[in-house]
Amino acid sequence: MLARAVLPTRSGSLAAAFLKTSSATIMPPKQLQGLSRTLQVKSYRQSTVFYRAMSTTLKPEERAGTFTPAAPSTTTQEKEELRDGARSIIHFKLSPNRHALNVPKLDPKEKVWENPTHHSVWTKEEVENVEVTHLPPADWTSRVAYTIAQTLRFSFDVLAGFKFRKATEDMYLNRMVFLETVAGIPGMAAGMIRHLHSLRRMQRDHGWIHTLLEEAENERMHLLTFMRLKRPGPLFRAAVLVVQGVFFNVFFLSYLINPKICHRLVGHIEEEAVRTYTHIIEEMDAGQLPLFNHVIPPPIAVSYWKLAPDATFRDLLLAIRKDEATHREVNHTFANLKENDDNPFLAEEEYRAKITTMGQPTPVAEKKA
Repeated sequence: MLARAVLPTRSGSLAAAFLKTSSATIMPPKQLQGLSRTLQVKSYRQSTVFYRAMSTTLKPEERAGTFTPAAPSTTTQEKEELRDGARSIIHFKLSPNRHALNVPKLDPKEKVWENPTHHSVWTKEEVENVEVTHLPPADWTSRVAYTIAQTLRFSFDVLAGFKFRKATEDMYLNRMVFLETVAGIPGMAAGMIRHLHSLRRMQRDHGWIHTLLEEAENERMHLLTFMRLKRPGPLFRAAVLVVQGVFFNVFFLSYLINPKICHRLVGHIEEEAVRTYTHIIEEMDAGQLPLFNHVIPPPIAVSYWKLAPDATFRDLLLAIRKDEATHREVNHTFANLKENDDNPFLAEEEYRAKITTMGQPTPVAEKKA
């Protein structure tokens, strides 16, 4: 029969050996260590059989990803304490998150999964206290960025008809879907460039990459949420294709030339996003958008922002507006920093990542008594 023998973590690269023995007795660690030095997989076929044997002998709870991971060894903890610098994300070996392949579906019919990445979940007080702010341009880079942001907003308002008639629920949904298809580009492009810089220069990134990629993922989740409420047609999708191709390439090249202008531009664009969501919420409160009062947040939004079971569309917009306000502050801060400065948001991100993983944050909309 097959008996799994787990080697100590200090013994080397071979983590587990599956031995064919006549009993379930496991060989002593010293003999296993000696065996691990001589054991070699001679072909791809052998390696495939070897790992299949590993997967078939796992316990059901291990295959399902529901078991509780063992605490890290003392040696691992000591290394984490001695390592310099803050941690923006939890290492996968120390994280209680399940493997991505074992994440269950929330709604099998609609193919909705629980997002396994770390992200911020806001409290009721945090989402209610968002303010519409504006950072006045202080130098030529800020003036250039602000001018571009205002030009983009004016052009979109004209093309989408917001300058000529009163906005309806359908117009606002079109606006939110279209803008979120573009909003996820800056974080991904900037994070990719800094990632390549780190590889090419063989230097640390000082924590910017994770924040930028998390921003891109957050904006993508905004889009996926609104896609459950609005199905764009062929013309809409064609416009997205053209705008995405142009904006990504222009932003990519601009970031290579002057990252400060790019971060300042994103900061001003996020200012406009906060203003837009605030205006929508105010119109809902005034009763001018009655159809939105009957919209229920989709399961993907309830899972991602940890919304209450009876959350409304207004609660969803409050959480999204808080995300945009955070991106506003992050990008304005990055625009003030040098490229090799440390990311000042690492400590907060690490804290929020931990409480989000543990499922402890206060939901945005508390269930009414």
